[in-house]
Amino acid sequence: MCGIAGEVREDGRLPDIGAVARMADAMAARGPDGAGVWSAGGVALGHRRLAIIDLSSRGHQPMVDSELGLSVVFNGCIYNHRELRRELEAAGYHFFSTSDTEVLLKGWHRWGEGLVDRLVGMFAFAIAERDSGRVVLARDRLGVKPLYLAGVDGALRFASSLPALVAAGGVDTTVDPVALHHYLTFHAVVPAPRTLLAGVRKLPPATLLVVEPDGRRREREYWNPWTAPAPAGAPAPHTATAGDWREAIEAALRLAVRRRLVADVPVGVLLSGGLDSSLIVALLAEEGQEGLATFSIGFESGDDEEGDEFRWSDLVAERFATDHHRLRIPTERVLDALPGAIRAMSEPMVSHDVVAFYLLSEEVSRHVKVVQSGQGADEVFAGYHWYQKMARAEGDGLDVYVAAFFDRTHAQVNAALSPDYCLDEDVSRAFVEASFAAPGARTPLRRALRIDSGVMLVEDPVKRVDNMTMAFGLEARVPFLDHELVELAVACPDELLVASGGKGIVKDLARPILPAEVIDRPKGYFPVPPLVQLDAAAVDLLRDALLAPEAKSRGLYRPEHVEHLLAHPDELTVLRYNQLWELGMFELWLQANGIE
Repeated sequence: MCGIAGEVREDGRLPDIGAVARMADAMAARGPDGAGVWSAGGVALGHRRLAIIDLSSRGHQPMVDSELGLSVVFNGCIYNHRELRRELEAAGYHFFSTSDTEVLLKGWHRWGEGLVDRLVGMFAFAIAERDSGRVVLARDRLGVKPLYLAGVDGALRFASSLPALVAAGGVDTTVDPVALHHYLTFHAVVPAPRTLLAGVRKLPPATLLVVEPDGRRREREYWNPWTAPAPAGAPAPHTATAGDWREAIEAALRLAVRRRLVADVPVGVLLSGGLDSSLIVALLAEEGQEGLATFSIGFESGDDEEGDEFRWSDLVAERFATDHHRLRIPTERVLDALPGAIRAMSEPMVSHDVVAFYLLSEEVSRHVKVVQSGQGADEVFAGYHWYQKMARAEGDGLDVYVAAFFDRTHAQVNAALSPDYCLDEDVSRAFVEASFAAPGARTPLRRALRIDSGVMLVEDPVKRVDNMTMAFGLEARVPFLDHELVELAVACPDELLVASGGKGIVKDLARPILPAEVIDRPKGYFPVPPLVQLDAAAVDLLRDALLAPEAKSRGLYRPEHVEHLLAHPDELTVLRYNQLWELGMFELWLQANGIE
């Protein structure tokens, strides 16, 4: 993983190399192992490197192939880069490095836009063509790697983080009212291409953007498992048994975990003690990984909220003889770490475990540079409680999803916002309604899984893990978001997904491998009691932010609503997000990035 940045002039002028350098510098934490800026014609590229594959200087970026007339900056990892390299070498290409970055250069020359269809991995990259002046931007299928865009004074700028674009200057930082409505409705999720800032957009997952030197743009979605035929590895739909599906998905998951061992450095695991991360540990152990480094975090318990799940992670670590590391965080350290976590956010986040991931990443980065993590299993294999309701829903299921997932009604959103930011239309419900109406998801359950895996997952847990791990130069890999595994899950019968209270097929394949106590335990969430039931210090922090002169000048929220929440800081949303926390985190993020 790395940080990428660039500017593409659309008016014939030379790019602002200083702005590109400022963007790259703002992402130094994402790439502590090297930095570079390159420019030619109307294009400038910047990079911060985290060296994972080909640790030598030959893997440095921006990477230029003068013979092919191509330059690239790349963030992520191509897990099948060795296989693609062999194919390209057979076609006559010669390599000067062993990096996956160079495979992108040769692969683009060989296959053009067809390259993205061959890639297995997580990626965001920009390739500049010398001869045509064209620049191509691409993002991986599940949106694991971010890519933000901004139009600035006759140019398109891009970067791996939103604050990097702001740091370069010239960005319209006014708040987008539609995005703010989404933020308050979807517990901080703002679906692509919007962000909370009117002048910044993000490239959607599975999207390729071609930018011509005269400013013309062409955008294409290159992958959609919901409208594609069943994958080649899927069992026959009319004759397959539950056992056939279990075998197919287990084989795909084993391959996904194995793929994510590709590195020139050791790979560890973030072990929460839940089913998903425990299963990753078990499969790695069966792959012969001895002394696997695993990491768990816990907090002090609250009045009615347990602060850790060590009994589960300890059980798994002992069963598979891992090199296990426990990190217990005192309550006072949670708030001390909050400013750093906010600075690491590409966009404001309100999940209570964001600080947990920040602190865990800080500790893990002292031991390894790469970890596997269990994010995505719930959204792909129907692990959340509302999927049971969606499986029983009649009609399109929209009202059931809204009741289970939305933090606020449209009226409640407007009651929180100042009149300048209120909207007549319930744009958040309209967004979900449009998603539910799109072709390719034949049942209410499928419609919920599609929007959750394609939008809510990307903009919450996946982004959270990327941002917090990269704050310490740590690369996180998510095997449950292997695109071939996701394709199988999309084709899998509904009843196998929601069986056993959710993730039924994953639980079944885990039974010969994991202790029953881990598989059948009640579903847990990363517990961070100080941020669920806000203590006095947390309320004081939020009060200072929301009553600060810049917050009053900005005028996002109704003063009486802010005062009410400050007097009643224990009010939670449907999904147990603290309402005061949601308002305050956005304001803290704006202030941390110097946005007035």
